[in-house]
Amino acid sequence: MNKNNKRNLYLENLSVEDALEKYLGALKDFLIPCYENISVIDSPGRVTYQPVYANCCSPLYNASAMDGIAVIASSTSGARESNPLFIKEGKDFVFIDTGDPINQPWDAVIMAEDLIETDDPSVFKILHAASSWQNVRPIGEDIVTGEMILPGMHKIRPIDIGVLLAGGINSVEVYAKPKIAVFPTGNEMVEIGKEPKAGEIIESNSRMFEASINQNGGSAFRFPAIPDDYSLLKTTIKKAIDEYDMVIINAGTSAGTEDHVVHVIRELGNVIVHGVAMKPGKPVILGIINNKPIIGTPGYPVSAYLSYETFVVPVLSVLTGAPEQSQNNVEAVIARRLVSSLKHKEYVRVKLGFVDGRLVASPLARGAGAAMSLVRADGFCIINQNSEGIEAGEKVNVRLSRPLEEIEKSLVCIGSHDLVLDIINDMMIGYNKGKNSYLASSHVGSMAGLMALRRGECHIAPTHLLDEDTGLYNNGWIKNIFDQFPVNLIKGFGRIQGLILPKSNPKGIESIKDLLHCRYINRQKGAGTRLFLDFQLKMAGIDPDSIDGYNREAATHMAVAAAVKGGSADAGMGIASAASALDLDFIPLGTEEYDFTVLPHFLDMYEMKVFLDIIKSEAFHNRLKELGGYTWERAGEIVNL
Repeated sequence: MNKNNKRNLYLENLSVEDALEKYLGALKDFLIPCYENISVIDSPGRVTYQPVYANCCSPLYNASAMDGIAVIASSTSGARESNPLFIKEGKDFVFIDTGDPINQPWDAVIMAEDLIETDDPSVFKILHAASSWQNVRPIGEDIVTGEMILPGMHKIRPIDIGVLLAGGINSVEVYAKPKIAVFPTGNEMVEIGKEPKAGEIIESNSRMFEASINQNGGSAFRFPAIPDDYSLLKTTIKKAIDEYDMVIINAGTSAGTEDHVVHVIRELGNVIVHGVAMKPGKPVILGIINNKPIIGTPGYPVSAYLSYETFVVPVLSVLTGAPEQSQNNVEAVIARRLVSSLKHKEYVRVKLGFVDGRLVASPLARGAGAAMSLVRADGFCIINQNSEGIEAGEKVNVRLSRPLEEIEKSLVCIGSHDLVLDIINDMMIGYNKGKNSYLASSHVGSMAGLMALRRGECHIAPTHLLDEDTGLYNNGWIKNIFDQFPVNLIKGFGRIQGLILPKSNPKGIESIKDLLHCRYINRQKGAGTRLFLDFQLKMAGIDPDSIDGYNREAATHMAVAAAVKGGSADAGMGIASAASALDLDFIPLGTEEYDFTVLPHFLDMYEMKVFLDIIKSEAFHNRLKELGGYTWERAGEIVNL
């Protein structure tokens, strides 16, 4: 019996998991994706090759968020129902529409609905004083120059297009579509449109593969069936390997005398696996020829489909960077109380993550102008009309906008904000080809993050809380909050906190005392940066209420920098990298410890181990160098508290 008609003996009978691991391991040095630069308009469905950063802010200017009138907030002081204030057009206000620029001296907007007409059409009566920057969208409220809009290996969606364009991005680097050749085999196969005779089969499996490849980021090149002829099969495969990035052969993989595929692959290259412990789909062939993957799938339709999904899709995912598809609706536990109007059916954008077996949904920004929350969202929690809202801890239905497989591999991170969290997420995504993991972060401040960790709503809480009595960071706060609970601290990095100022420092600010003479923008209550400011004010003997803007809050360091850049604030407390990102001046006031609080049993998670590997890595430290303002001597050290 020669090689052209001998029966095949399976080389192995590996489990699906072992077969896939063995095959991807054999391919790891050869699966090197290519990229191309394309127009953002043409990018939906494509996958980003590297992170995409904003070229400009959105809004580009301080803009009215309402139809109404622009006023000088301080001039409305004292207005109340018992003492209404009459204001005149031109002198006290100007008419303004949603989206119009807010220019000096105007610094607030009163909604048209809150104006009371008088006999004089140029005069209105108001019953409430306006606060500075009410109903005004400051420059960079949604997108800040230099902010990461999309991470690498992100499948671009239609909702991403508007954000990319608003951020000044016109073209984007994406994974090039790998060229995949698809060959059915068998003398009995006939093309569609031809009426089959007895013993003939309409060939359809390759069309299924073709559609799936094209839908999932590849370019499929499907060919007519190859007859069961060894020489012809060998010639066809040899030519295809030279021209395409991957080859799929359907049928001819079993133990029959006319099943030649395994012999051809073995002659031209290497058979890594022939025979997998799956039913149906056992006679799958996983091979490599000239450093390119070639996969033989069984001929029966169900076997062909299962082997394609099990072995072709993971390889295609590496070549295209595309995430796998998943179910659309899931049940989750809401992490925070949501109040809603009875008038509307509301779609609340949420981040999702599995924590101790529970799928937890953390609400994101609900504002109509917060387009970035669409990009960050994993799905929508739907609040039905005639419902006043959802209480924390209730089960809710979530419509997914991100594959559940990604969510299951997410390390849920709730707490203090830092620019490097996006970088860590980006590095986690690309850490292990074919086995991505993610950092799903929500920015609520250090204190709220620790409370979320204690309630079981996250895996890790970024923390930088200064103990005013000891001058030490984090340990005292964590011990107090967790009391007798076992808890660990993962040392992160030192970062420089200070005052973020406009370029050239026009106000001549030199120290914390100069905040008494400028417009300030603060961080939210419970944020470590706010506690750092309060400590600085205490040391300087300054009453916080004497600072103009102390109660004006921003959720992130970049939002503070954007407010300063946009001219709505003269100073704000933040980290050096945020000032650097927007080319602003910076006065350092101290180095703080930005660490990560975690419960001991979470340290065994695969995603946590990836996280630790990354923050210890030289590659990550090099990216910190690029940002500036960080140290990392103890990064990844685990401290028992």
